Amino acid sequence: MMAALLLLLLGCSSFPGLLTVQINQRPIIGILAQETLDLYRYGKTYIAAPYVKYLESAGCRVVPIRLNLTHEEYERIFHSINGILFPGGAGNLKTSAFAKAAKTFYELALKAFDAGDHFPIWGTCLGLQLLTMFTAGKDLLINTDTENIALPLNLTNAAASSKMFWDFPPDVYKALSTEPLTGNFHHFSISVQAFLEDEKLSKFYSILSTNNDRKSVEFVSTMEGIRYPFYGVQWHPEVNRFQWQQHKAFSHSPNAVQVSYFLADFFVNEGTGCFWDTSLVPHPSS
Repeated sequence: MMAALLLLLLGCSSFPGLLTVQINQRPIIGILAQETLDLYRYGKTYIAAPYVKYLESAGCRVVPIRLNLTHEEYERIFHSINGILFPGGAGNLKTSAFAKAAKTFYELALKAFDAGDHFPIWGTCLGLQLLTMFTAGKDLLINTDTENIALPLNLTNAAASSKMFWDFPPDVYKALSTEPLTGNFHHFSISVQAFLEDEKLSKFYSILSTNNDRKSVEFVSTMEGIRYPFYGVQWHPEVNRFQWQQHKAFSHSPNAVQVSYFLADFFVNEGTGCFWDTSLVPHPSS
C-alpha cells in the first residue's frame, strides 16, 4: 500500500522499477457483458455489480461492453478504453456471444501490444478459462469439485517475481498461502498437467498459483502473461469486498480485503500506462 500511495503522490517516474508509457489519470476499463441464464427475469445480458465496484474502487471509470456488436464497433471501443475485464459466470467457451466478443478483444490486444500499445486483459473464473482456450486454440478444461470453497493459494516460484503480486506487502503476500482468502465458485478448471503439457500455454503464461479441489485434483488458480499484459484468476477477488451472502464462501477478513484491493489497484495501474518492470527492483516479499 505504501508503494501505491507514493506512486499516487510522486508519479511513475519516481520509481526505478516502474515503466511509463504515458500516464493516463482518467483510465477507462471495459467489462464485457454476458448472457443471462434467466432471460425473463433479468433480461438478455448483464454485468454483475461487484466487478464494477471492484474496478472503480481502484480509481478508474468503467464502461459496459455489449454483446453482438460488429467487429468495427468492437474495434472502436477497443481504441477508446485502457483495458478490459472478462468476468466469471456461465457460458459456452466456443459458441456464446460472450466468448466471441472476448476473442475479438484478445486478438486486438495481441496485435496492439506487438505494435507497442499496452492493453491489459484480466480474466476472472470463466474469463481465465477463455484466455487459456484462446491461447491454446482448444478447450482443455476438466470437471473439478470447486463450487463454493475458499482456499489458500499454493504459490509457485514464479509468484515471487510476478507483476501481479509485486506491490503486495509481505504479510499480505504470505497470507495468500496460509489463509483461505480466495473464493472459488467453478465447476471446470484447467489442470496443471494439461497446462504444462500444452506448449502454447506454457510459453505464453506463468503459473503463479495452483490449488487442489475436494478430490485432490490440482488445477491452475492464478496466471499471468510472460510477454503480454494478460492476467487470470480462477477465483474471485471482487467478492472479498462486495458480496455478502452468508451461505457463500466469501472471505471478509482484513487480509482478504487487502488482497482484493491490491489486485484491483494493480490492474487499474496497468491501464494508466504505469506498470512494474520486475527485472529492475527486488520483490517486496523477499
